[in-house]
Amino acid sequence: MDPFAGLDGRRDEGRPAIVTVADASDPAAWATEHREALYRIVASQGAVLVRGLGLHEAAGAAAVLKILGHDLMSEREAFATRWTYEDRIYSSSKWPPNQPMCMHHELSYALEFPATMAFACLSAPTSGGATALADAGRVLQGLPADLVERFEREGWLLTRSYTEDIGVPWTEAFGTTDRAEVERYCTANDVTFEWTGDGLRTSQRRPAVLRHPADGERLWFNQIAFLNEWTMAPEVREYLVDFYGPQGLPFNTSFGDGGEITEDIVTLINKVYDSVTVAEPWRPGDLMLVDNLRTAHSRLPYDGAREVLVAMANPTTRSV
Repeated sequence: MDPFAGLDGRRDEGRPAIVTVADASDPAAWATEHREALYRIVASQGAVLVRGLGLHEAAGAAAVLKILGHDLMSEREAFATRWTYEDRIYSSSKWPPNQPMCMHHELSYALEFPATMAFACLSAPTSGGATALADAGRVLQGLPADLVERFEREGWLLTRSYTEDIGVPWTEAFGTTDRAEVERYCTANDVTFEWTGDGLRTSQRRPAVLRHPADGERLWFNQIAFLNEWTMAPEVREYLVDFYGPQGLPFNTSFGDGGEITEDIVTLINKVYDSVTVAEPWRPGDLMLVDNLRTAHSRLPYDGAREVLVAMANPTTRSV
């Protein structure tokens, strides 16, 4: 069956699947009518960009995201600050505009993560800033077999330091000021925790590869490269290591046994991502749905004002 049946859509080389809307007089009604068709495209193509809906205001965009997302989740364990527009509707992560946000799968370090990501562009930057996409199955195929085998055998370890000075404070990341609630969350979600003089330190071991529940395809699903110290700008990394020490970085990743992930490994993973990346510049009013398991996403550097709403939909829980 043609995944674009009934819609004006196509996919060209180097670009995600794009559906064009001819009549955007009622975006919410259009989203309600075409929700199943859009998910059919996402299942086939990994993502879909909807162009022409005219989502220029936060309230209207949020309403469409709720229709398409249907079952939205609240974010926990955030690694970067977001603004909350309304319940479970967020801004994109606040990351320096001149620095790329590397490929990742949202909340792939958590036990509960969204199966679907939904984005709405209220205003597009003057240049750059695309939400780029990469096929996680192709990434897995492009990585050296021995590296994949080690990660499959050991998993990957994420360590985090939550302080008031760098990164995201634990009160913001966990959405509470109650230490007991944080401890309950960590215990229930297989997160090791330690209260320190500066705040909170956590660690969690997760699989690096999973199978898609729909078809069993093996996928490279993690944030190993993105949340590694070698992804930071060199001057930032050097300052943080000098000031806080190697164990005090806001985040870092290692092999599941604690072994170091070296700069060359991070570079290799990002090169493989680059080799399969597709991107389309945002236009004001655009919408994008992404299969968060099958497709990694990133954010390119940009100039100008960029406002993108984000919803995390269809929560999926993996076993400990």
